[in-house]
Amino acid sequence: MKKWKREIEINAPIEHVWKFLDGSVENMQKIMPQVVEQKPVKITEEVVGSVYRQKYREGKRTEEYDIETLEYLNETNEKKLKVGFILAKMFEITALYELNKINDNKTSFTYTVTSRPLKWFLKLLLLLFATDKVVVEFLDRVKKVAEAETSGSE
Repeated sequence: MKKWKREIEINAPIEHVWKFLDGSVENMQKIMPQVVEQKPVKITEEVVGSVYRQKYREGKRTEEYDIETLEYLNETNEKKLKVGFILAKMFEITALYELNKINDNKTSFTYTVTSRPLKWFLKLLLLLFATDKVVVEFLDRVKKVAEAETSGSE
């Protein structure tokens, strides 16, 4: 299994950053433009255990998979969302989004991703080609979108 963890400070209120992760599909698409749609399959009262069917476009191909909520915390100063899914029947992926309020206009965002190959021959590929580039690019995109919207609304 491969794991990447990165942290970034975002000059935006925690609630503003949270809406991209725990809000509408339109808000999610601002930071994950490849997400074509997301529909609820099973919703639980406590959020954990909820399942969404997500369509994701990669180039000309569209993949569809079920994303399960594994952890959920929505407090004033701390927010956490962990989801898991199987990618292309080849990798078990988890994504953990953690937000911590630094002050009214600054948020710490930690993003942790794990990828576990489901087939033996993929382990070597993961070792050879897996980098944190996607993780770093995602953090930068969230920071850019959140800060642009925050500065534009003042």
